Amino acid sequence: MRSWDSSGYRYTNVGQSPAGFRYGMVLVHPRANEALPAAVRLCLATTVAAPTERLVDVNGVRLRVLEAGDRGAPVVVLAHGFPELAYSWRHQIPVLADAGYHVLAPDQRGYGGSSRPEDIGAYDIAALTGDVAALLDDACAQRAAIVGHDFGAVVAWNMPLLHPDRVAAVAGLAVPPIPRPLTPPTEAFRRIFGDNFFYILYFQEPGPADAELARDPFRTMRVLLAGMRTPDGEEAAQRMLTPGPAGFLDRLTQPERLPDWLSPDELEHYATEFGRTGFSGALNWYRCFDRNWQILGHPAADTITVPALFIGGTDDPTLGFTRTDRATEMVKGPYRQVLLSGAGHWIQQERPADINRELLDFLSGSEW
Repeated sequence: MRSWDSSGYRYTNVGQSPAGFRYGMVLVHPRANEALPAAVRLCLATTVAAPTERLVDVNGVRLRVLEAGDRGAPVVVLAHGFPELAYSWRHQIPVLADAGYHVLAPDQRGYGGSSRPEDIGAYDIAALTGDVAALLDDACAQRAAIVGHDFGAVVAWNMPLLHPDRVAAVAGLAVPPIPRPLTPPTEAFRRIFGDNFFYILYFQEPGPADAELARDPFRTMRVLLAGMRTPDGEEAAQRMLTPGPAGFLDRLTQPERLPDWLSPDELEHYATEFGRTGFSGALNWYRCFDRNWQILGHPAADTITVPALFIGGTDDPTLGFTRTDRATEMVKGPYRQVLLSGAGHWIQQERPADINRELLDFLSGSEW
């Protein structure tokens, strides 16, 4: 949709997502940057009055990006996790933009409306952080605050190690900063779990997990979003570990209803997108664990020196096998940890007011 108002400004990309999330308008005066070099025109400040969706070619892939705020304002990049989309930041994007930040939330490679390379190696940490750095180039921003959730937090924590000159501050949700282990991760997991089931090891082989998750995308997203909590009782905990032919989903709690923070339309949005794309691109991130370990053996920076924030939920099962007590081995700058009582894994969707408050407080003390 495209229209003009009485002052001569053009409104573009006005629309609505299937779940009712409005992605709105970019205001550009038709004569605002006439006769200027192309590079300068690209970096002129424009106002994104509501989250707008655009496609951006970066680092050899095309990313679908939700964008809001003033181009030229301090940039905040929101990196989603597995299996999510930029849509998972729907409660944060307008709040951060209203606070004066230029917000960029991509569907990361392998997800949603972004490219899905076939090669597993195209999903390693060098490629993922390279996408973020290239997105900053597109936004004409030298530095940004990087905020990630779940596997997006892995991208966020590694940005200041691989691209230290591009990061002003970093925050991770659900996954804390973890020092590089002494051995490749899958080797360590096999030593710890032995013959027991562990979902990250199950995800390593292309095929089985891809087929299981894609068989019924609606059920997959319902079980993951509504049923992923700390196991309630010994029986549930053992079900997650017991060897056998069962896949991933059958081991999780089967929810009787949706949680209050997730509407049927929101669930439908996720299911529709993953029904279209499948899960292989997303699962390929997990298949690069050992490759990432090799890459991070020679980072551009050994530690994180910019301000850092970790926010987790006390009912998040991820923290059952992810240590939080070693963060300061990796983070040498200002660091704060916040644990939200009763919060689960999908923390920015489940507890948006708390997350927004913590992020705004954190960002207000950061310098670009």
